[in-house]
Amino acid sequence: MMQHKLNLVGLSKEASLQTLIENRTAYTLERCELNIFETYSESYKVPLTFNDFVITSMLRGKKVMHLSNQKEFDYLPGETVIVRPSQTMQIDFPEATSQNPAQCIALAIDNDQIKQTICYLNEYFPKTTAGQQWCLNYEEYHFYNNEEIAFLINKIIRICAEGSKEKDVLADLTLKELLVRIMQTQNLKTIDQASTSHNPLAYVIRYIKANLNEKISINNLSSKACMSKATFHRLFKRELGISPNDFILTEKINRAKLMLARPGSKIAAISYDLGFSDSNYFIRVFKKLEGITPGSYQLQFSGLKR
Repeated sequence: MMQHKLNLVGLSKEASLQTLIENRTAYTLERCELNIFETYSESYKVPLTFNDFVITSMLRGKKVMHLSNQKEFDYLPGETVIVRPSQTMQIDFPEATSQNPAQCIALAIDNDQIKQTICYLNEYFPKTTAGQQWCLNYEEYHFYNNEEIAFLINKIIRICAEGSKEKDVLADLTLKELLVRIMQTQNLKTIDQASTSHNPLAYVIRYIKANLNEKISINNLSSKACMSKATFHRLFKRELGISPNDFILTEKINRAKLMLARPGSKIAAISYDLGFSDSNYFIRVFKKLEGITPGSYQLQFSGLKR
């Protein structure tokens, strides 16, 4: 699945830099603080800690992140990492130079804002499975930006940097939606691990993944979930942040990428094997989700293997 990069933010002028390592520009609002960090020099194990919950997202360059009890990982544009309050990040900048700086945002959010958002969801939009509640999952802390998350982070950056009188209200509304989108993304990543006997959406997800070669109808899926078509579609979108049809297409394209990587694979045959009505439709869907055509993807992949 294509990760969505954030809009670039202008770099600080050289004369205004306080330091070449994690130079900070901050915008403080009533319920959040936006920090933009820039690093212009190769450096390692740079510590960074926030008292509040933080959503971080890369704008340019590369970091290597070290979070407590987790294996280190590369952190690149198009990706987001959430960090629990008071957790120290140790950050490497192996490629940072004055010509190739690393830049990221760190959005620190007031704890009351988070509590209010989660309480609202649990009261007015409770999960389908008894005993399950909305919450931030700190085990799913690193993920690719989808289109909605990228749009909302870009919007927060714009609101925080502008001087309008309404920016606290606009930021408050956008933060709530961003938190919901992050929780939906986490739900989608973890639902495979849910008990199929108690979670109808988990059962449906596994059915979709096991039958990607078929034409899967929403009527059939709603029947398997023991819901009306309208209820099924509404709950699926609400809890997972994606429509059933879009999820099916995303999974088919993920499978197609594996098939395209095989030597001698044919686009028309892959389209047929994945239940697409015709290869032109398959090509359009692939390009929409991945940003390139299946043929270009095949060429890229074969080029990487040489």
